[in-house]
Amino acid sequence: MNTITQPAGPNTDAPAVEPSADALGTTAAHVRSGALEKQILDDPSQFRVLTGDRPTGRLHLGHYFGTLHNRVRLQNLGVEMFVIVADYQVLTDRDVADNLTEHVEELVLDHLAIGVDPARSTIFTHSAVPALNQLLLPFLSLVSVPELSRNPTVKDEIAHSRQSSVSGLMFTYPVHQAADILFCKANLVPVGQDQLPHLQITRTIARRFNDRYGSGATVFPQPEALLSSAPLVLGTDGTKMSKSRGNAINLAADADETARLIKGAKTDSERHITYDPVARPEVSSLLLLAALCEDRTPQQVADDIGTAGAAALKRTVTEAVNEYLAPIRARRAEYARDRAYVRRTLREGNERARAVAETTLSEVRAAMNSDY
Repeated sequence: MNTITQPAGPNTDAPAVEPSADALGTTAAHVRSGALEKQILDDPSQFRVLTGDRPTGRLHLGHYFGTLHNRVRLQNLGVEMFVIVADYQVLTDRDVADNLTEHVEELVLDHLAIGVDPARSTIFTHSAVPALNQLLLPFLSLVSVPELSRNPTVKDEIAHSRQSSVSGLMFTYPVHQAADILFCKANLVPVGQDQLPHLQITRTIARRFNDRYGSGATVFPQPEALLSSAPLVLGTDGTKMSKSRGNAINLAADADETARLIKGAKTDSERHITYDPVARPEVSSLLLLAALCEDRTPQQVADDIGTAGAAALKRTVTEAVNEYLAPIRARRAEYARDRAYVRRTLREGNERARAVAETTLSEVRAAMNSDY
């Protein structure tokens, strides 16, 4: 069984900016992310990243260009990656929980298809790492109920849960995520601006644990946010691309299904195609999607289409998306034919994650004088 040593931590010459008080995802946080990007290029080995997804369905192009592409980039630069399949976090969703094994395997397939390498990245499930979950109780003791209740991401999850009552599990999501991040002592977490409140609670828990139990030593790093600069890709109905809204182009969709979805995408009546995200968000999102797939600018794509209208725009986007996804889909189909490999990937990742979590839990017990 392999164990993984703790990275040295990012260069502290650049001032750490804690995303807080004034505004979440403010200029300071973006500036700090820029500094972190430079440090990653200079010495990727000093970073350990925790990232992942809830297994609520197949991943789509919004996920790919928003986060997945960046995971592969960081992995290929040499950053140590932990990719969590947060299966415990979907227990509040009955439809997903009833088909959890299928959803977990589909999520692993998507990651393998895009290029996440199990030899360089640890892919694991939350539920398979008992020592990780044992961090939850001491961590919960370090935060107050008001701190949890005013977390804006928790409020949003509750508002969109469509549940008649809110479970304790949903209420404690930020602390679960803190355990996910801190069990492997990740010092870098790629997030969107809306996820900064969760990371702030993680930083708070790490700091309070060190202050209360560290005896002058740093048991946990205070992980930093690597803010995403990825543009927002809208769904085919002009709203945020989402699995639950039926407006997403899945990575696993075939070429015909992709063409059908894009053909039905919302546009407008103006024949001259221009890139104007404010005045023409739906048209601009389609232009952006083609541009991302072709490694061009949206303006260049728009100029090529000119006055040919929405039909030409949709043909251009369909061709660009299908050509870009063709190798990803081919790899996914190949992996899907070997489910034993998918399960072995997850089993080996779980073993590595358990080894790391058990080491961390031993340190926590020693710090808390509960190692008996």
